[in-house]
Amino acid sequence: MENPGKFEKEIVINNPNRSVCARVSGVVAEKYGDKGFQEAGGELNLTFVGSAGQSFGAFMIPAMNVTLNGQSNDYVGKSMCGGNLIIKPDDRFPVESHKNTIIGNTCFYGATGGNAFISGRAGERLAVRNSGAIIVTEGAGDHCCEYMTGGRVVVLGKVGRNLGAGMTGGLSYILDYSDIFEDKVNKDVRVQRIETETASQELYNILS
Repeated sequence: MENPGKFEKEIVINNPNRSVCARVSGVVAEKYGDKGFQEAGGELNLTFVGSAGQSFGAFMIPAMNVTLNGQSNDYVGKSMCGGNLIIKPDDRFPVESHKNTIIGNTCFYGATGGNAFISGRAGERLAVRNSGAIIVTEGAGDHCCEYMTGGRVVVLGKVGRNLGAGMTGGLSYILDYSDIFEDKVNKDVRVQRIETETASQELYNILS
């Protein structure tokens, strides 16, 4: 904290461990503000192994790179404003990730920034009130992007019903393998295929 630099640590996590990353974010932000730690050359690289409790990655700030090898409960990335969050199955997990839910419901609620890459499906109400985060998953449940006002959400798989209810900003890229996708979207949301070079390049940049 006194001399910002690169810090790495691997930590075992269990379901009773809730709001992990929130306290670290608060301590750093209190001393350096939202971006001061990063601007001073600080970088926190934290790897967690196991099953995380609710609100994993909450309030993350820039300069935090957090990886979870395992799975997590509801409210992942709640109100995160920066950093990079990666959640992927443990290497011993024998099933294809895109067929299984790896994070719970209402994840990235109120997020304002940062990037999240989820190797697996999300539960219901993914990215509710997201206003700036970039989120990639391999599937999502009902009410995805509800009340979203900004940011980007990429879903590389199936979504549930009522996508985009109350959505007033941001963009969602949905990989549509079937012809039933439009039946899943809230009728107030405009749906179109990717037809411009700008949209194609943005999606490419997110996924690369």
